[in-house]
Amino acid sequence: MSGYNQILEIRRLEERVTQLGFKFANARHSDHFGELLALVPKDNEAVPIYCREAEVFVGTLKDLQYWLRGVEWARDYDRMLKISSDDSRGKMEQKELNRQLLRSIKEGVKIDGNVGVFHSTNLKEMS
Repeated sequence: MSGYNQILEIRRLEERVTQLGFKFANARHSDHFGELLALVPKDNEAVPIYCREAEVFVGTLKDLQYWLRGVEWARDYDRMLKISSDDSRGKMEQKELNRQLLRSIKEGVKIDGNVGVFHSTNLKEMS
């Protein structure tokens, strides 16, 4: 039954990760033995401040459990202090998506995220 329990745990982790706007991916760096996984934004709408290829987390399943606890604790703490809420986070994410869209239209390149590095794709190449 230990294999079944591990499958259930992975499914629970996947649900929590999806709620935060991420999905599982293969770790592209430092994974010599295939033990590490990465979290990347799940689509163009989720966590728009990050580049689509950004590995926001890289580690083992156990490391991921600790990381998720920390993220959830930080969000709960911010809610308790009334610093942020799901609504305000959603509004700011939409504002960032709008900013990226306007910049894409203005410059003629698709803008993905805002991580200090200009990462774009020429829109003419995508057609």
